[in-house]
Amino acid sequence: MPAHSQNVVIRPIQYRDLDALAACGEGTLESGDPVDAAEISQFLAQVRQWYGPLKFLSLFPNPLQKLLSVYVAEREGKICGMIQVSPFNHTRSTWEIQRIAINGAVGSSFTVVGSQLLRYCFEKLWEARTWLTEVNVNNKSALALYRQNGFQPLAQVTYWSIASEVLSELATREPDLPNLLPVSNADAQLLYQLDTAAMPPLVRQVFDHQIQDFKTNPVQSMTQGMSQWMNRAEVISAYVFEPQRKAAIGRFELRACRDGSRPHSAQLIVHPAYTWLYPELLTQMAQVLRAYPSNELHLSSRDYQPEREEVFAQVGAVQIEHGLMMSRSVWHKLRESKAISLEGLQLPDVLQGLQPSGKPVPGRISWAADQAFHADANRSQYRAAKPGQAKEHSSESDRLANSSEAGLGDRRPLDSAD
Repeated sequence: MPAHSQNVVIRPIQYRDLDALAACGEGTLESGDPVDAAEISQFLAQVRQWYGPLKFLSLFPNPLQKLLSVYVAEREGKICGMIQVSPFNHTRSTWEIQRIAINGAVGSSFTVVGSQLLRYCFEKLWEARTWLTEVNVNNKSALALYRQNGFQPLAQVTYWSIASEVLSELATREPDLPNLLPVSNADAQLLYQLDTAAMPPLVRQVFDHQIQDFKTNPVQSMTQGMSQWMNRAEVISAYVFEPQRKAAIGRFELRACRDGSRPHSAQLIVHPAYTWLYPELLTQMAQVLRAYPSNELHLSSRDYQPEREEVFAQVGAVQIEHGLMMSRSVWHKLRESKAISLEGLQLPDVLQGLQPSGKPVPGRISWAADQAFHADANRSQYRAAKPGQAKEHSSESDRLANSSEAGLGDRRPLDSAD
């Protein structure tokens, strides 16, 4: 490690750091991608506006405690870089690296300072078992940084854009969705099962979603409502219910912009056995967007969902960006199965592990042979005794035998004694 990188101090962000980061400018705040640099500047402006409430929420346990998980690297009183992380699931077993930037004006290396920021998060956030991030495939410096710190490719992500003209054409026909229902907390079990079935096991264990991830508490609902009001957006969520199997087979979450200042966005999940739902759900979203200003719709697909990419290409969507999802485990091994609680174990399950694995095999030595073995051992010990002791033992035994015989001979009836 270079000598100038050893005196770097990494700490949580403070309000005075926002001025220092903003003074760096887009030319010196390097993130490896010009688009990311613009997003970082916008993020710093939002943090400056809401720093007080976010700092207050981070002081005590609450669902929004980790909203301000931002750390900065400082060397000789100058900011070298920053990193923002956030929990990815409800149990906080997986954390996501949202953005990382290095201040090139102070001569900081993107790889060196970035590695220090990553390692600090790995050690500081002890509850994180897995780390997740997504990088643009053209961002070579960020890809090299993550690969150097143990991140492995998880899935390739393709971002699509559907033009407003295509959406207007899709909205002309009626979708075949008879069991389309709005999403609520009561449907968390169904949505969890759909999410589990729609991804491969490796991605599933990295995401580590639980039923609570598909529920919204009052605090989150209030925060999401405030965010939608500030961004002038509205979220519409619905899912398709299969009455025969009593399962959710498809869902979408549409984020519509009310003033047309930014494109609409949506998340689409379909069960692998019901791929015919893709065009129907796209048609449903196109009809919903007719009530909002005309604009394009952005969606994403991963490489383990080839049917979705085929449908997007058929309707006329255009690929606008390619990303690479990467993950890193801080454990030596990821567990595919859930952790077993001792409270859920039944008595037969506990005793099952104490039963012998097979029938016992009988030995060749019988009881009679065992008795003969002990008799021979006692006889050998007696013969091995000293001659004087053997003679003494024999004389003592003879004396006892004679006395017993004499006693038996002296015994006479009482009549004869008289």
